[in-house]
Amino acid sequence: MTDDLEQLKKVMDVSTPGPDASRRAANMKLAQKNFAALQASSALDRPNVRRGLLARVTKGAKSMLNALSHRGLLTATTAVAAVALVVILPQTRDYVPKPTSWKQVQSDVPQNVVAEAEDALGNSEPGFEAPVLAELAAPLSEPRNQRATDQKSVVDGNALTADEGGSTPPELSRLHGLSLERDTEAFATAETNPLKITADDPVSTFSIDVDTASYSIVRSSLLNGKLPPRDAVRIEEMINYFPYAYPLPDGQAPFRPSITVSPTPWNDGTQLVHVAIQGTTPVVEERPPLNLVFLIDTSGSMQDANKLPLLKKSFRLMLAELRPEDQVSIVTYAGSAGQVLEPTFASDQGKILAALQRLEAGGSTAGQAGLQQAYEVAETMSAEGEVTRVLLATDGDFNVGMADPEALRDFIARKRDSGTYLSVLGFGRGNLDDEVMQTLAQNGNGQASYIDTLSEARKILVDQLTGALFPIANDVKIQVEFNPAQIAEYRLIGYETRSLRREDFANDKVDAGDIGAGHSVTAIYEVTPVGSEAIRNQPLRYADSVVSDASEEIGYLKLRFKAPGSEESQLIQEPIFSGQGDVTEDIGFSYAIAGFGQLLRRGEYLNGWSYDEAIALASTSRGDDTFGYRSEAVTLMRLAQSLER
Repeated sequence: MTDDLEQLKKVMDVSTPGPDASRRAANMKLAQKNFAALQASSALDRPNVRRGLLARVTKGAKSMLNALSHRGLLTATTAVAAVALVVILPQTRDYVPKPTSWKQVQSDVPQNVVAEAEDALGNSEPGFEAPVLAELAAPLSEPRNQRATDQKSVVDGNALTADEGGSTPPELSRLHGLSLERDTEAFATAETNPLKITADDPVSTFSIDVDTASYSIVRSSLLNGKLPPRDAVRIEEMINYFPYAYPLPDGQAPFRPSITVSPTPWNDGTQLVHVAIQGTTPVVEERPPLNLVFLIDTSGSMQDANKLPLLKKSFRLMLAELRPEDQVSIVTYAGSAGQVLEPTFASDQGKILAALQRLEAGGSTAGQAGLQQAYEVAETMSAEGEVTRVLLATDGDFNVGMADPEALRDFIARKRDSGTYLSVLGFGRGNLDDEVMQTLAQNGNGQASYIDTLSEARKILVDQLTGALFPIANDVKIQVEFNPAQIAEYRLIGYETRSLRREDFANDKVDAGDIGAGHSVTAIYEVTPVGSEAIRNQPLRYADSVVSDASEEIGYLKLRFKAPGSEESQLIQEPIFSGQGDVTEDIGFSYAIAGFGQLLRRGEYLNGWSYDEAIALASTSRGDDTFGYRSEAVTLMRLAQSLER
């Protein structure tokens, strides 16, 4: 036995090559070069586009293998790498099926990830088997498009960030140890209206807004223990969420404006100009037959309990309010559009409810196809003297088809002239695309609402159904001209996404908001009188020191609207005086909500006004709170105050 071992040793000694000093020096030089390159220590500038995690792993492996020419070292390092990957990635096996070939990887993994891997590997190894690549890549793929502006790429090795409402996929947390939010929400908003100098720009023009989605989104955020994203807070929608008992119009007028001018709660040196518009109270018995097309998003993103399941319950409430002669049709979209319920009279509630209950979430979001088919169905239902509406229920995730808001706007604008309006109901959080919802509703002459609870569904689809579906005035615009002899500065609170050019006011071809039966609309300006210590802008050296119009009017209100079906607008106008009107509980409460909205948006014009003062004003102005909406608002203020601390 000993002789055999000695013989084997002699054979190995003869077979083993002796040391080669020149080759050793060359290998050391190459190793130093590779080490410097992999550590990014080159004197050259670093690339400004970071490679993804997958590409960096495969590139490092390739560089390591290329640098080692000795077969024994190659075998040893490959074994070590395999053991390391098994140790690091055992948890992935319970949720990623193990592929058997590179072709399966290519079919299962998003193409951008496959291309990145091929680029790193050179795609040159014949018969390469890559189960590890799929296990790395598969959990990184998402079932929907993600906005680059809302979050950073996880494959770049960064934690994703989001405003609120998202959740962390457990597989990604285990794999990377990162804090990942899948929140891809987008909100239609603009920078806060600036303070304007009256002498330079005395005219303010905007479209009225009766949408209420923003308030419900704010409530959803706060009740989930988070402050809402700043861009989600549209103050005019928060104010107009609440019913107000403003003076009713006289005679045949569809509505009447009423103006109140009073001191500003948050600034002693300024005043608030409160413009209220109250629509006529509807006579329900006189409404025409109603044709409704429910356009329902049944894509995979709608499967959460506060999305499609809540939608079904919400529409069930609405059906109880319809009359036997009203008709309902259902169109769905998810991957492709389809009509799941032909036009059916509301008297056949069993058939309608059965069609609703059969809906299930799955697939991508073919929003364009759904809209097109919904309008086609609506055209077949329309008849003379009837009202036809499309109600789109979605989380706003249009990731297949016409995803560009501009293209959506143009499409809907072309369709509204037929008399079929579009309203949008938002459901759920996390990928709520409020921007798309607002674009559709504003250009479809409808309303945008957000339903986060069954109680909110009742408010929108039962209590306010008539106002939402039966307009009493179209293309309603407001223009206020302030008198520079009386008012030095002014700003409009809210309506940032509703601003119009001055010349748009008299142009009947420019679309604007509609007022439904029984609706009220509120707009508030904060104005700074001439001579007030609150003036923020100092006078210019070469500005005119004398203003010819020194009347006691502080401004002049103009209001344009079209009667339903008319192409020509009518004009209402009246002067505004300092101290005019009385501050009722309704007006005081609207001031409290205006302040609340500014606090949520981190407003710069509040002059130190706090949540305590907003809560006090809302509490003392609560008035007749039949449905408890105002009490709920006070609770939300308290929640926001706690979350701010």
